[in-house]
Amino acid sequence: MKILVLEDDKKLAGLLSKGLEAQGFTVDFCDHGDEAYALAMTRSYDALVLDIMVPGRDGLSILRNLREHHLAVPIVLVTARSALNERLEGLNLGADDYLTKPFYVDELIARLHAVTRRAAGNALTLLQYGPVTINLITRETRRAGELVALTAREFALLTYLLRSPGRTFTRAQICEHVWNYHFDPGTNLVDVYVQRLRRKLETDPEVSLIETVRGVGYRARVRPASPPLPP
Repeated sequence: MKILVLEDDKKLAGLLSKGLEAQGFTVDFCDHGDEAYALAMTRSYDALVLDIMVPGRDGLSILRNLREHHLAVPIVLVTARSALNERLEGLNLGADDYLTKPFYVDELIARLHAVTRRAAGNALTLLQYGPVTINLITRETRRAGELVALTAREFALLTYLLRSPGRTFTRAQICEHVWNYHFDPGTNLVDVYVQRLRRKLETDPEVSLIETVRGVGYRARVRPASPPLPP
């Protein structure tokens, strides 16, 4: 999950960065409202975390302007104040959730998962792709029922590809989303991680889970729909 966090408290931002990235999130941080608004308008995020009281545009103004532009990205508002009127204003403007400082990073993570599930229109927590099943909450990956140990980056790369079977992603796009930095043509980082996933998840050398698109990047192989998951 790639998120944007607007927070001008450097100590809190550091704690959030450590906690979120440890759980496999890719995070863009900024401490000025104008920068956050520009990023939200020009980049794709799974969710936004906006502190209300920051330099430049405040969190409520950003929320209002994004909704006026019909951007439906899930937004969690954060503030040090607990006034009911402020919470109601944020929710009425289109915020998906609200956190009052101080809060635990684990609570923010749970709320991010909740708002993104609601944004998808259902309570989906499992992503199934052929024999591979991914639990997006527990972050467990199984192949044919057997647990497969993945690192945080391997998990992020796998879910990024499997959410869009058949769509080709360039190495630059993968680096930006999974590692949150611009692609260096001299690195083979993406290729190394794809090979790791193949070794862990593929048993038939004739059938690739992740296909190489020569000169471009990678894509998840298009497969017939899997049978429905049991309730």
